[in-house]
Amino acid sequence: MALIPGLPDDLARDCLIRISYDQFAAVSSVCKLWKSQITLPEFRRLRMLYGHCQKVIVMVQALVDPNPTVSVFKCSAVPVYRLTLCDPGTGNWCELPPVPELSTGLPMFCQVVGVGSDLVVLGGWDPMTWKASQSVYVYSFVSSEWRRGNDMPDGPRTFFGCASDFDRTVYVAGGHDDEKNALRSAMAYDVARDTWVQLPDMDRERDECKAVFCRGQFHVIGGYSTEMQGRFERSAEAFDVATWRWKATEEEFLEEATCPRNCVAGDEAMYMCRSGDIVRHRDPTWQTVSKLPAEVRNAAYVTTWQGSLIVIGSAGFGEPHMVYILDLEKKNWRKLESPFEFSGHVQSGCYMEI
Repeated sequence: MALIPGLPDDLARDCLIRISYDQFAAVSSVCKLWKSQITLPEFRRLRMLYGHCQKVIVMVQALVDPNPTVSVFKCSAVPVYRLTLCDPGTGNWCELPPVPELSTGLPMFCQVVGVGSDLVVLGGWDPMTWKASQSVYVYSFVSSEWRRGNDMPDGPRTFFGCASDFDRTVYVAGGHDDEKNALRSAMAYDVARDTWVQLPDMDRERDECKAVFCRGQFHVIGGYSTEMQGRFERSAEAFDVATWRWKATEEEFLEEATCPRNCVAGDEAMYMCRSGDIVRHRDPTWQTVSKLPAEVRNAAYVTTWQGSLIVIGSAGFGEPHMVYILDLEKKNWRKLESPFEFSGHVQSGCYMEI
């Protein structure tokens, strides 16, 4: 049976790979043949090969009351977090379907990572009980459906670092347990198989670390040990996926002991916000790239996007969040307009190519 009657399958497939991600579910419901096509790994590979992947940002973002009776940003109530999506290329914003089991909102401090066409939500604190969760939820952009994944092993952990290889695996390291003990342990989650495996332990404990995946290596940056309790380290270590071993710890990776949550990996370098600047790491030093715009002095989230750096933040505590894009070649900033309902605090986020 032909994919599209009257057309060669190659041409029909060329039509299918051009559809928008938000039409995947509708297209897959047309017939079993179309559904089988868009669920194949080859489908996403062809979209990437021919430039039809949509490069978007998914965020864990606070809900904003459209009709507040008090200051919506300075309210002391515990915020409710939901998943939002921004397409910087078109300027479009939308809210993703909620996780069916999480009627009171996403867990506080949960982490999100993109793996192929799946979005993975891990851990966090239950917003009602404040208990740390081991939960894993996976949203398929192909089917527009949620599924429950196998829980993270080894008990609850909070403030861990996590990153994905963007293909099929999520890596998790560090954080702390229910007794506030910083952790050295690390693990990997195969999203397609829904299985966890243990990695060798890191060289040292790393609570509130940052993790990025770059050039086949899982990098875990900064953090602190149980005894240090909030006094961040400058060191970093990297796990080589090919050799399944941790490389020697780089003791002075960061120029100063600071929270590394805004570190992000680019194609050839790492970037972070530091003291009002954007800085870039190219072995062995950090160099200033640009000053942050005045409206994003408090940077909440940073990611790379098509040769640019996207910074989301506010002018001060409790102020609305705004989006700025830095062209890394021309070193100029532009503001990306966002609707008021998408100006809430961004807790975490991830870049995806769907």
